[in-house]
Amino acid sequence: MLSPVYSRALFCLFVSVFVLSSPLTSTYCKDVSGPLSPEETLKNLVIPEDLEVTLFASEPMVRNPATLDIDARGRVWAAEGLNYRRYQDMVPEGDRIVILEDTDGDGKADSEKTYYQGKDIDNALGICVIGNKVIVSRSPNVFIFTDEDGDDKPDKKEVLFQGISGEQHDHGVHSFVFGPDGKFYFNMGNEGKQLFHPNGKPVVDLAGNEVNATRNPYQQGMVFRCNLDGSEVETLGWNFRNNYEVAVDSFGRLWQSDNDDDGNQGVRINYVAPFGNYGYKGELGGENWRSERINREEEIPLRHWFQNDPGVVPNLLQTMWGSPTGMAIYEGRLLPERYQDEMVHCDAGPRVVRAYPVKPDGGGYEASIENIVQGNDTWFRPADVCVAPDGSLLVADWYDPGVGGHAMGDHDPSHIRGRIYRIAPKGENWTVPEFDLSTAQSCVETLKSPNMARRYLAWTALHEMKRKAEKPLRKLWRDDNPRYRARALHLLARLKKRGWDYIEEALHDENPDIRIAGLKIVEEERLDPIPFVKMVLDDDSPRVRAEAAIALRHNDSEKAPYYWADLAALHTGKDRWYLESLGIGADGQWDRFFPAWLARVGKGWDTPAGHDIVWRARGEQVPVYLVEILKQTGESYENSARYLRALQFQPEKERNEALVALLEETKKHIGESNGWGRIGVDLVTMFQPSPYSDEQLTDDLGRWLAKAAEGTPQLVGVVETFGLSDLNPMLLDYAIQTSEGQYVASALLPLVLEKDQTTLMTALESEDVTRAVKVAGALGHVENEAAISLLSSIVASTTWATPIRSAALVGLIHTQKGAEEILELAKSGDLPSEFTNLAAIKLNSVPGNWREIREEASNVLPLPSNAEGEVFPAFGELSQMTGDAGHGHEVFKQICMVCHRVKGEGVEFGPDLSNVGGKLGKDALYENILNPNSAISFGYEPITVVLGDEYEEYGFPVEENDQEIVLKVQNGETIRIPKKDIQEIRHEKLSAMPVGLEKGMTTQDFVDLLEFLTTLRG
Repeated sequence: MLSPVYSRALFCLFVSVFVLSSPLTSTYCKDVSGPLSPEETLKNLVIPEDLEVTLFASEPMVRNPATLDIDARGRVWAAEGLNYRRYQDMVPEGDRIVILEDTDGDGKADSEKTYYQGKDIDNALGICVIGNKVIVSRSPNVFIFTDEDGDDKPDKKEVLFQGISGEQHDHGVHSFVFGPDGKFYFNMGNEGKQLFHPNGKPVVDLAGNEVNATRNPYQQGMVFRCNLDGSEVETLGWNFRNNYEVAVDSFGRLWQSDNDDDGNQGVRINYVAPFGNYGYKGELGGENWRSERINREEEIPLRHWFQNDPGVVPNLLQTMWGSPTGMAIYEGRLLPERYQDEMVHCDAGPRVVRAYPVKPDGGGYEASIENIVQGNDTWFRPADVCVAPDGSLLVADWYDPGVGGHAMGDHDPSHIRGRIYRIAPKGENWTVPEFDLSTAQSCVETLKSPNMARRYLAWTALHEMKRKAEKPLRKLWRDDNPRYRARALHLLARLKKRGWDYIEEALHDENPDIRIAGLKIVEEERLDPIPFVKMVLDDDSPRVRAEAAIALRHNDSEKAPYYWADLAALHTGKDRWYLESLGIGADGQWDRFFPAWLARVGKGWDTPAGHDIVWRARGEQVPVYLVEILKQTGESYENSARYLRALQFQPEKERNEALVALLEETKKHIGESNGWGRIGVDLVTMFQPSPYSDEQLTDDLGRWLAKAAEGTPQLVGVVETFGLSDLNPMLLDYAIQTSEGQYVASALLPLVLEKDQTTLMTALESEDVTRAVKVAGALGHVENEAAISLLSSIVASTTWATPIRSAALVGLIHTQKGAEEILELAKSGDLPSEFTNLAAIKLNSVPGNWREIREEASNVLPLPSNAEGEVFPAFGELSQMTGDAGHGHEVFKQICMVCHRVKGEGVEFGPDLSNVGGKLGKDALYENILNPNSAISFGYEPITVVLGDEYEEYGFPVEENDQEIVLKVQNGETIRIPKKDIQEIRHEKLSAMPVGLEKGMTTQDFVDLLEFLTTLRG
């Protein structure tokens, strides 16, 4: 049944992007609002004392460089992004791919060529230059351009992949990179959705799965590997949000960043263990990360990625807030040692270029942050980074007051800006070292280059030489630099008849990274892993054994279960990386691998390490062991929750049998005040459909569980399951205590539907006015005639205290029917005069598809006049005025906090603004407030769900599956709408933030509000 628990809200400040507290230290007080000249921006880039940053190119030579690459000749290729989103017709001829070159050796580009221009590459998100080919990533296509005659103009344009969603979307397909194995690696964000061949047929990967995001099995953003002709696609990871650019090191390891839902402290860096699930949405049903679930993470950055769920690969590093963009692996030797062999990454939000030094951590890695460049110019937006042939870094600066997010503040066609900077040690001038591909030895020297384009040329030449290149490659294989050795290994391992010998040699190497590279080659080449895994079963490095476990994935040999069991027996119980690698290796074969492990460890299953394996396992035998563990942990819910959650991932038949047995075990503890009560609550409320008989659900069990569930969302489910209507006062207490709107509504609905006026009226008539106000406000979440009638009577009657009447009025306007009721009172003259202004502000600010109400309210209840009665001045004039952040905070609380949260205060309907001042300058804030429809941030595109002739719901879709759509509406509450009840879904073109909220402010109020917002930096 569809619960009528719906409400609405206005948007005060719907800016395009939002930020959170940063782990980095930066001198925010030195921020300088752009736009600045390139020379002034340079002065406002903070860089370590042993480095320097210089300008390589700027406007008008290059504008809005969204992505870049550097070819083997040291020329910089940039894909411009002027035709971005709502400005996609700014350049009628289309965006450009431009080649920039320093011809006189002074470190600045003095030559500019347009390689290609066209609407088909507008706002490209990736460019990769290899030889005479250029791969351009721009949803819905990935193009390969070929220059056959060397004139820097493409002679051919071919499609490598097509049918990718996310056109003109930051979450579409991103850059391709050339790996040490001679293959392409690339990724796409969660708007990419699917991959098609040039012939229009869907791509089927080597695992036999059609590549799409329909949860069969993949969902959300994905990472891929393929041959250079687009064949033999492999899906290497999935369930990311906007994984922007994958970077591959010489060992074949993958690294990337991923962006959170803006404003949730969840930006992360991932080590991409092959074939892993990375947890942006729930595995069981594509649930939103906010969804109520067993063992839900306490910290939002971890909750955002389902980090407590079995089957989710852990995050390498949480960088908290940001707008992460391009990444490269720096394997050069020009920069100081602290940056060598590490990820180098751009984050346009906090305006920073960083390195992430990595070190081993069990079966995986841990990372820290090392700043390279921090921008105090509020327009500095590093979008991409590449390594030049001389080992310096070049950084593309999109240069804008915002970070994209579907908006662009720098949009004057006559003067669009953009910069490219060079980072190098002080005194190290720009050079383009010579290279030679004429002999095997010279190719090996070129293979050492830190520049990917040069390595591609060397790799290709050496691969074509085959055995003729073996001798110089063997010499490189003996080099002191393990990265060079790995590059040589990737070629040597592909020699006919000799390749296996080199892999075996690698697996016996003293360096675990080389051993890992050997196993990755086995995976990449799809060799029989059994003989190679056997060599490392007792390896002293858990990272090597983790890679060996992954190598067993989908291997159907007789030995695979036993080798996996040997590897699993070495799990310490304290290594999530290793555990998840074991899980990846056992995928699809748990009913072979798990029994082999049980036989291998015997009673060892009943140890902390053994319990960890059971928690991660999936299979017919697993539920029985989970129940046995829960019998041991039952007195502590904290220790039991993870195993209850693990039950939800088991085969249905065996899971339900285990649940029935576990409920009987729970009933033995009725009356106890320990973890068993909470376990019982989860058993009857969190496993649907219920496997229990009516005989099992006894009244004494229900009342005990209700006590255990007091103060939690599950209380509603317990009361409903056991029919305990006499406990309605408990539901009311919970409704006025929780800040979660959907739980408020679900708790109060039974009282309203059952017409339990006694409970409600007793609370409303209480001498405790504060409590009565909370009850009146909570009732506004229930879209029901009885609730609307009760609230209307409170507003109209002077017998109620004014605070209660005000809360009732605001509550009514949470719902469309309630808003219509207030409007009718105003039209008939029955709206008490003391509430005219309050009703005017609320009704003139209703969102989205309530336009008829808003238009009528503007006539019946016009907004109070602006104190100045004038249009706000232009930003240039306004920026010269002095703001009072303290008063701006008061303005924010009056107008904005009904939809936004700051430092834990306010409503989580719109994005959290606790750190908006770190990401947006005053100019961007100014435009977003006055022109909210300039861009609609991803994840906040409103829809209207039509349920009947006079019944529709408006909000943001946060989750969708085959059965229902989950909609986020006012006060942060979510409603679940069964698809069978939906007649139509309309995708609204306008922002949920209404235009004209500034009419309720004086100019000084507005200046003060901007001043306050710029102080919000976490």
